[in-house]
Amino acid sequence: MTTSRSDWARIEPTEIPQLVTETVPGPTSEQYNRRGMSHMVGYSSQVRLCPVVFARGHGVTLTDVDGNVYLDFSSGIYVTTLGHCHPKVSEAVAEAAQTLMNCHDFNTPVKVELLEKMAQIQPWNLTGIQLYDSGTTAVEAGLRVCRAATGKSEFISCFMDFHGKTGHAVSLGKMTPASGAGRSQGFYMVPRPDPYRPLFTREDGSIDTDAYLALYDQFIECATTGEVAAFVLEPVQGWAGSVFPPEDFFPKLRQFCDERDILLMADEVLTSMGRTGKYFCMEHYDTAPDVVTLGKGFGNGFPVTAMMVSEKYRDAIDAISASTSYGGNPMACAAALASIQVIEEEGLLENALDLGEYFADRMETMKQAHPIIGDVRVKGCLAGVELVKDRDTKEPFPEAGKLVYQRAFQKGLAWVPAGHILRMSPPIVMDRAVAARGMDIIEEAIAEVAIELGY
Repeated sequence: MTTSRSDWARIEPTEIPQLVTETVPGPTSEQYNRRGMSHMVGYSSQVRLCPVVFARGHGVTLTDVDGNVYLDFSSGIYVTTLGHCHPKVSEAVAEAAQTLMNCHDFNTPVKVELLEKMAQIQPWNLTGIQLYDSGTTAVEAGLRVCRAATGKSEFISCFMDFHGKTGHAVSLGKMTPASGAGRSQGFYMVPRPDPYRPLFTREDGSIDTDAYLALYDQFIECATTGEVAAFVLEPVQGWAGSVFPPEDFFPKLRQFCDERDILLMADEVLTSMGRTGKYFCMEHYDTAPDVVTLGKGFGNGFPVTAMMVSEKYRDAIDAISASTSYGGNPMACAAALASIQVIEEEGLLENALDLGEYFADRMETMKQAHPIIGDVRVKGCLAGVELVKDRDTKEPFPEAGKLVYQRAFQKGLAWVPAGHILRMSPPIVMDRAVAARGMDIIEEAIAEVAIELGY
């Protein structure tokens, strides 16, 4: 059995969670929430469903203001991939903060070291790099690069993808009443292959990826002006519930794009930097994108993101006025560089893959034991459990999803809801014994809720 070499984050499974209040949230959390919510509006569903107030984090645990200690299966929101407050990352940021905080986009020693490291770890020829401070900003820059590189203006993304919360990034995702008047001109969406809920199948019942591509071809001909600059996709859909494509999808989409002079842009804000056991999730599919965006775990909590562009199109970066006020500041570069070094030094890609094997086996066993589990999927430390009312009809079970999320949280597991899909993104510094403790809590919650709902 492989375990992480992150001894600083080691904890005995029997020691977590530690709940010291009769209820979760506890009374001090409730007091802070009353104060905070009298001013701030727009909290996420995570907070609304279980509004604890966290005071500190260490490794794979979070502690709230009441002293309750939780096992973290969320990593913030796919952010603290290396655990909370990794000493090497924290020290790197602190040193930078005491030395030089910002000098616009001038080079600094730590920035140059980061750029060289980014060139070293990626398996493709992505030689044009720009640094930003949010995932959405990196996505917006990627779109502008695609337009500048191709001279085309239109984009195609996929149903249920999520790419950010600003104008054009919003137009790449599902429209909701909160999205405004509608999608921006020139932005289109098509269905994406979902092995659990396929729109097209072959005679043997397997998903027919070629049928999706045939639809894309017809869609481009009939619904666009033919000026498609890029396909923009998440390698794994996060907000949609950890939905993984069939293994042949991205290689075939790469060929499809090449034949039509369309760029392939991979939004790896959620999936990069070891989350799936690779630096880049697209490595799993042996597919090279033209543009990649990085974020979330890139700086292990510090706001630093990036856009990477292939050698062929790197000059297009100069055409978009790419620099930003905060992108590439010394603190951000120190956090990102230290994070990559930690992954290398502690063998965390291997540890994430090992954890993925454990999660896959454990989740499949859970699926066989609990009829409300319709599907399970995982790569590394990115996983999802889909709850259904009936396995034959696959009808989503949002009531169960809400209750299981709340019940597990109240048992001391911090994680991520997505309607009827339970999302898991534990830190990749976790070991199997601690991972098993978290899965025990999840399975307990599923079993209790299933009984309550008459299953």
